Amino acid sequence: MNTVTSYSNISANDLSQFANLVFKYMGCSDADAVLATDVLIKADLRGIDSHGVARLSGYVRLWQKGRINTKPNVSIVRQTASTASLDADAGLGLVVAPRAMELAIDKSRNCGSGWIAVGNSNHFGIAAYHAMKAIEQDMIGFASTNASPLVAPTFSKEKMLGTNPVCYAIPAGKFDPVIIDLATSAAANGKLEIAQRQNKPIPKGWVQTIDGKETTDPNGLKHGGSLLPLGSNREMGSHKGFGLGAMVDIFSGVLSGANFGPWVPPFVNFLDVLPNLPGKGLGHFLGAMQVDGFTDVQVFKQNMDIWIERFKGAEPINANQPVIIPGEPEAAFYKLRQKKGIPLIDAVVNDLKQLAETCNLEHPF
Repeated sequence: MNTVTSYSNISANDLSQFANLVFKYMGCSDADAVLATDVLIKADLRGIDSHGVARLSGYVRLWQKGRINTKPNVSIVRQTASTASLDADAGLGLVVAPRAMELAIDKSRNCGSGWIAVGNSNHFGIAAYHAMKAIEQDMIGFASTNASPLVAPTFSKEKMLGTNPVCYAIPAGKFDPVIIDLATSAAANGKLEIAQRQNKPIPKGWVQTIDGKETTDPNGLKHGGSLLPLGSNREMGSHKGFGLGAMVDIFSGVLSGANFGPWVPPFVNFLDVLPNLPGKGLGHFLGAMQVDGFTDVQVFKQNMDIWIERFKGAEPINANQPVIIPGEPEAAFYKLRQKKGIPLIDAVVNDLKQLAETCNLEHPF
């Protein structure tokens, strides 16, 4: 049975101040706390509620278990003029990934493109945050990460891959940039968590039971089931989602020296890391490409505007539902929530209140 969910609107500034205090409580430097906070709040502002402050207590629990190092010595393992591999020293992915992206941008300025593999890291928030840093430099950005195994490959009932998101960020002129940010599973785990908090059934094709059968139970994963790849089943193209998830896992994990496949450490603290791991932590893969390495920047932006305008003008199936450009809903959320605040459901508010009590911090709730 569905339950009525109530919301509290909290300003981005108030949430930022609270999250900043939590990261400092964990031992982050002032600069790292500001950066980690910015990643989380930008997720909430863009409407990606599953990866905003709702995740904050999860980072604290991993830190308490000794799996997050808030004073990491991030090192370059090897590099060329256009590439590098970093060891994140178990640092917060929220901090390591944006700085890795800055390195990719620097290399792109010199070589036309820059590509960074990061190993021995942790959950890095929304991929869009990192990819979008390239847009500020009139570049195309790319960001991906592997994640704890929740997804069964096509024809399997065993969890082998993470939701393994990938994001491309492409600048435009008068329009908002095109942000293609997606999980390579049929649904992100965060959407399941939201459905669980709201006690609502999930759509068919998101999850299979422990026996590989279709289910709409939002707690299907907790009962031993698995997420399905993008496409849901073989007839609907799940082999394509499996291939995309595998690509992210190989680039982020195998290439970087991080763990991969079923060995990627779980985000939840109550599950132990498996023994005899092939790598360290989880991994990311980030890149930046200079637009002017291919064409004039202004010409590209003008043509992107033409592209966006034409696709927005495509004849809709339903007059009440126009075509939506990738990243458009998130841009609308961002503008709205900057003015009206960020809506948090009761379950998240209660979790953050408990976190404030645990850390002996003031809170805005």
